[in-house]
Amino acid sequence: MSRWWLLVTFWVAGCTREVRPEAPPPAPLEVTLFVSSELKGYLGPCGCSENMRGGIARAAYQLDAVRQTGRKVLLVDTGNTLFGQSAIEVEAIAQQERKAKALADALMAMGLSARANGPLDDVRGAAFRQGLGLPDFPSNAVWKVPLDASRTLAVVSSANADELVTRARQARASGAAFVLALLEGPMANALPLGQRDDVEADLVVATRGKDELAGETNTLSALRVPVVQVQSKGRSLVRVDLSLKGPGRVTWLKSPTETQRELDALAQRIELLRAQVNDPSMDEGLRQLKKAKLEEVVARREALANEPVPVPGEVSAASVRFVPLETSFPSLPSVQALVTAYDRDVGELNVQWAKTNDPQCEPAPAGRAGYVGSAACRSCHAQAFPLWEASKHARAYPTLVEQGKNNHLDCVACHVTGWKEPGGTCRVDRVTGFDAVGCESCHGPGSLHVADTSPRSIVRASGAVMCVGCHDRENSPHFSLEKYLPRVLGPGHGEPPPPDAGAPLSPSPRRR
Repeated sequence: MSRWWLLVTFWVAGCTREVRPEAPPPAPLEVTLFVSSELKGYLGPCGCSENMRGGIARAAYQLDAVRQTGRKVLLVDTGNTLFGQSAIEVEAIAQQERKAKALADALMAMGLSARANGPLDDVRGAAFRQGLGLPDFPSNAVWKVPLDASRTLAVVSSANADELVTRARQARASGAAFVLALLEGPMANALPLGQRDDVEADLVVATRGKDELAGETNTLSALRVPVVQVQSKGRSLVRVDLSLKGPGRVTWLKSPTETQRELDALAQRIELLRAQVNDPSMDEGLRQLKKAKLEEVVARREALANEPVPVPGEVSAASVRFVPLETSFPSLPSVQALVTAYDRDVGELNVQWAKTNDPQCEPAPAGRAGYVGSAACRSCHAQAFPLWEASKHARAYPTLVEQGKNNHLDCVACHVTGWKEPGGTCRVDRVTGFDAVGCESCHGPGSLHVADTSPRSIVRASGAVMCVGCHDRENSPHFSLEKYLPRVLGPGHGEPPPPDAGAPLSPSPRRR
């Protein structure tokens, strides 16, 4: 009897195990993923031109605003984050390391989920980078970020397309709900991945611009797998909104055609208004009207871009767009405080380095011109000075002082004359006599002209070559010699002086 009882007991237990109910499917989850790329040591724009995009504190505000809605927010950075050059001059090491720390602190405050490592990140060595405590992951791994108790987002990275495909397949096989693939190369190398049938990634990001020009724009190709490249130096973010419901890969949602057309038209209008606001020949009253209109159009674009796209049925879905960080966007105070602390500290670090090391500019070699400062020009060219003194060039250095950036090595070179040039100035704390964009900034070093006042001893008509060293695409994105040049020419400087000013003293002909 006992033997039969044991058999019945085992049979009942087996039946009980077989009818155990399955675990319920995971609840729907709303996630927003932000991707930043090639920050290159930028905490924010220099502010030399109006409406310059970017700023880590503005980016932080965007993430915080989404978190306030209750969505889960992730941030992935694709590398080349901490430094902008492959080599750093010895005098700039303290500044660049302090900036890298400020960037790392800001990213961690923003909730950085994962970061790929780029070659520029190890300029100060792997030990320095690792000491910043960032969640860096090796390129030969599948990095998983938890979304909830049962779902993950996987990030894979490689410079080799086939390796990236293999890692994306491994990530998908491991059950990742979304796979982000980072191709360590330019957009041209990433585009074929978007068309391959064997790519298990949901989104491919090209993480290395071909050149500086490639980093100026956001690019999206809506292929079988979307491929994107985001504007560099912290001027834009990629935003991916995920609605995770059923199993399987996400379905990419598209805005209605008419909505996309309006977004494209607004983007074109924004770029036109940005160029107009930076036109130096524009009347100031009209400039203010254009600035107001620019902010209005930016707000319209953001409102339209944020309109939700309907998600069909119980399908997991995603949408992707760029978030250009416009000047009208607010900054997150806690992250802005990190930037402010950096601005304060770096000036003190640079002054201390200058006092300790006392760098001196070499004198000009025999037979070559050296810098002498604008004061040496006044005795012969006094009639040119009133025009110059009323210009922004004359206030270039005082503007830095007002912003507390006069001891920043990133800024000072374009706001003084003869920086680190023979006869010029080589210490941030000793710029007296060179503290402006003066005569020699456009006409070249003047020591030979002081000794020999003939026209052949000085550059009289320099053209754009003397301008674009500072008026480059980054600091002066809408520079045009034809529009800017008339702002520095006038009576006594390129034109005959007024009749009541006396005889002209070596006036220069108008530059063409």
